[in-house]
Amino acid sequence: MLGAIASTLCLIHCIATPFLFIVQTCSVTCCSAAPTWWQFIDYFFLIISFFAIYKSTQTSSNSWIKPLLWLSWFLLFLVIVNEKLEWLVLNDNLIYVPAIALVILHLYNLKYCKCNTNRCCISDE
Repeated sequence: MLGAIASTLCLIHCIATPFLFIVQTCSVTCCSAAPTWWQFIDYFFLIISFFAIYKSTQTSSNSWIKPLLWLSWFLLFLVIVNEKLEWLVLNDNLIYVPAIALVILHLYNLKYCKCNTNRCCISDE
């Protein structure tokens, strides 16, 4: 559940960023850069989602969802780091693909992960 919430908040953060620039007044400074605290939220969500995925992959009974969660997180990580370091010119909307994938995968894992014992969703390893 934490992963789904964190992924959803991350997605809202990604959607809200362009609106932050639209409503921001540009009379004093140029509005080409986001505030530093807003940029660090990206890393905050990456850290939370890392631990949420780690926990989900430890307890998931779905063996195929584990690599998809990690792949989505890694793609999100690459897009965010690329955005900061500008390695490649990528469409800004690309960030939505791994963010939405994380939300869907976490919700799917939560829905189809049935708890029958004290240890929820024992791994199939």
